[in-house]
Amino acid sequence: MRELRLHDTRSGAVALLQPRDPGRVSIYACGPTVYGRLHVGNARPYVVFSLLKRFLEHEGLEVTLVVNITDVNDKIYDAARSLGQPSAGLARQMADAYRADTDRLGLGRPDAEPLASETMGPIIDHISALIETGHAYEAQGDVFFSVRSDAAYGSLSGRDLGAMDQGEGIEGAERKRDPLDFALWKGTKPEEDTAWDSPWGRGRPGWHIECSAMAESLLGLGFDVHGGGLDLLFPHHENEAAQTRAARGAELTRMWVHNGMLQLSGEKMAKSVGNIEPLHEVLDRHGPEVLLMYFAGGHYRQPIAFGEKPLGQARANVARLGEAAHRLTAGPSPAELSGHRDAFFAALADDYNTPQALVALWAWVRQANRRPPGTVGAADLREMLEMLGLEGLLEPEPEPRPDAEARGLVRKREGARAAGDYATADALRERLAELGWEVRDGPAGPELKRR
Repeated sequence: MRELRLHDTRSGAVALLQPRDPGRVSIYACGPTVYGRLHVGNARPYVVFSLLKRFLEHEGLEVTLVVNITDVNDKIYDAARSLGQPSAGLARQMADAYRADTDRLGLGRPDAEPLASETMGPIIDHISALIETGHAYEAQGDVFFSVRSDAAYGSLSGRDLGAMDQGEGIEGAERKRDPLDFALWKGTKPEEDTAWDSPWGRGRPGWHIECSAMAESLLGLGFDVHGGGLDLLFPHHENEAAQTRAARGAELTRMWVHNGMLQLSGEKMAKSVGNIEPLHEVLDRHGPEVLLMYFAGGHYRQPIAFGEKPLGQARANVARLGEAAHRLTAGPSPAELSGHRDAFFAALADDYNTPQALVALWAWVRQANRRPPGTVGAADLREMLEMLGLEGLLEPEPEPRPDAEARGLVRKREGARAAGDYATADALRERLAELGWEVRDGPAGPELKRR
């Protein structure tokens, strides 16, 4: 098995992936907050960590991938209130839409997709442990984490205390002992329609504690990789790390891995900026293969520009790969092409470098195209395409079905022939040809084939 390396945000270096449990890798990636439809930028971590799982399994490892769904959050309350509907109902509706939209990528589902609303027991237990260890305090139904009680706070994001803003605005400011502190539990407010019982009164958790509890309850302490978008590094991931360290005396994860953002007009794509492209609309326009090729064209840690030009290039690359794939035969690939295959997997092993892997893939295609037709098997190409979620390019294109207009013309033609009106029948045949259909008459009746 190859040595597998990933960039660890805490150390700032590419490091060897050394699983906590030999032969098994555990990954937690932060999923969406379900107050609206997923935008295409949200899909990048889903794609990155789903395909990373594929690659690790290809290398002989057992992989558990957990991607949570945040269904309890300020943004959900606010969105539901503006729509005049219950917050729990909106969260369920948007969670279903998220699953449907990401299903269209064809990458399968994570091994677990926990909901914050179904993890209240572990969340409350974790907060209680923080209070018992002196790292958190209750104030009028709210509970806050004492940031200065954690000597290592800031070590993940590299920020000093003087440059930190938890992004909580003035909410609860008068109850905090220190402006740096952040909410673990929020007492319910009159305008909020969903709450849970706790030792501190009715309320609901803060965002950060939800992920700490979900990750630990499913993967235990010190799991291998915690992933997510770079925009979550601070405060979300910094706070996750601090909460677990303070409550358990141990680190939540061995390695933090962050993907870069999508950029539209030079800004990161985000609902708060208002420059989002909904994932389902992008899939409607371009299809999953084009989007997956687009993502593969950028290193996962780097920002990538989003727009019609890069998507057009991805579409051309998909078409080129499809043409190459359909010239291949079944069975093994020639040994002389194996060097390109090996280079492809070596690139993925070195910090999951998909752009460099694509260089090797295109080298394989060029060399395969120089060989006589029928002499190159598709085994290598299938193996590589599976790592990118593009194995469907090797499948035969489905036979197109005639539409209602074509079927209607065939029925009219049969009527004309039965009436002996062969001039009309021939004219209808020509009309079908103009629409791209060839009529083949047989004992069972006419059959339409795409010209």
